[in-house]
Amino acid sequence: MKKILISRFVQLQLIILFVTLSATKVSAQSKIIKDPDVIGRWDLTIDHNGKSQPSWLEVQKSGNHTLVGRFTADGGSARPISEVKAADGKYSFSIPPQWENSSRYLDFQFEVNGDALKGTMVYVDGVTYNFTGVRAPELIRDKAPVWGTPIRLFNGKDLTGWHADGKNQWIVQNGLLTSPHTGSNIITDKTFNDFKLHVEFRFGQGANSGVYLRGRYEVQIMDNTTGPKEPINNVFSAIYGVLPPNKMMSKGPGQWQTYDITLVGRLVTVVANGHTVICNAVIPGITGGAIDSKEGEPGPIYFQCEAGPVDFRNIVITPAK
Repeated sequence: MKKILISRFVQLQLIILFVTLSATKVSAQSKIIKDPDVIGRWDLTIDHNGKSQPSWLEVQKSGNHTLVGRFTADGGSARPISEVKAADGKYSFSIPPQWENSSRYLDFQFEVNGDALKGTMVYVDGVTYNFTGVRAPELIRDKAPVWGTPIRLFNGKDLTGWHADGKNQWIVQNGLLTSPHTGSNIITDKTFNDFKLHVEFRFGQGANSGVYLRGRYEVQIMDNTTGPKEPINNVFSAIYGVLPPNKMMSKGPGQWQTYDITLVGRLVTVVANGHTVICNAVIPGITGGAIDSKEGEPGPIYFQCEAGPVDFRNIVITPAK
């Protein structure tokens, strides 16, 4: 009888221990704070006097609780956000001007509802604009691409297959696609998803151009003769403002140069003048000058001409099937 009582006593103690440990575990789990829904990447559209302007926002945690991020407007490069503040169910941040002709900060306030957000931006001129956003797609591919037939985008004779986004200054001369001076961008009529792109180009002194992938991600072309020699994220062969090359491979103005670019989902590889300067890196979001922020859709190839002159030839794209 005594043995039975002891056994029951042990069982009772074990039950109490189990309940205590379970309660402790539940209590510990209840103290875990869920990350706010704002964390992630967002494709934004700003309503600027009836005109839609693409933008992009990234929010992440720094340490245990501080929120930081990056913002890309319709022009310029990605700008750092020192803190995204949360209060009363809304978020806000301010960033200094970049290329805007003002010293006033841009002020943002918005709220998140699942995979969508909406808010307001007070621009450098003090005017308030509305914007909306959706969570950016991951663009993960389950299988390696199977490449199709190469397509020559430029026939060397005329502008068939291309159109300008404004008053056209682009001409075909001696078999070259040429912008003799600063002016409009030129865009392919066709759109593409995943692809390999070969392009040969030559730029003049002080030129600033770029190759836009799906019309949203700029591979920078510019004269770095008097600029920084280190490979930062806004120089020759960079994905403008977000991905630096690992080496400066520019030959300088007046020389023919090549880019061989592969884009699969968000993964980009850039080979500049025969050297792989970006290898299978993730493009986090659109760069300034994007045609739109609809990252999940196919888009065109386009050449920027922010400062000319610039020439192109042998433009060949190989789409994935």
